Amino acid sequence: MSTGIEIEGEGEITLTRTIAANVSDVFAAWTDPALIEQWQTDEAEFDAFEGGHYHFVTYADEDEDADHEVSGDVLQFVEDERLVLSWVYKDEEDELIFVLDIVFKAIGEDATTITLTERGLAHADAQTRIFSMEAWSGALEELAELME
Repeated sequence: MSTGIEIEGEGEITLTRTIAANVSDVFAAWTDPALIEQWQTDEAEFDAFEGGHYHFVTYADEDEDADHEVSGDVLQFVEDERLVLSWVYKDEEDELIFVLDIVFKAIGEDATTITLTERGLAHADAQTRIFSMEAWSGALEELAELME
């Protein structure tokens, strides 16, 4: 298992993670609502086809005012190879929109490398970039724990 973080510029973050699981299983964990709810969010709807839509809800913690909701479109869907999503997060003050590009590469029968790239979200400062990198890194860790 390995992890890498690459910073391309203010509008792009790339993380790479190798997970000890078959590529079909890892891809399904990103596209099957029942599996998504085991590692990424509390409620998931996901149309597993190009042109489909998705909606994720993560319930608010005690110290938060509202649930965290993300929705968007499936821009590209190539089974076991690539998933590209528009990622729209709205709260009372802001609407954040970017593209999430996930590439899946089989490494033999029982390992998969995921390259996750967040594009288009200009981070206002170093703190927001770090937050975004840590959030995606934590999500990939949760996925790895589920799959392994």
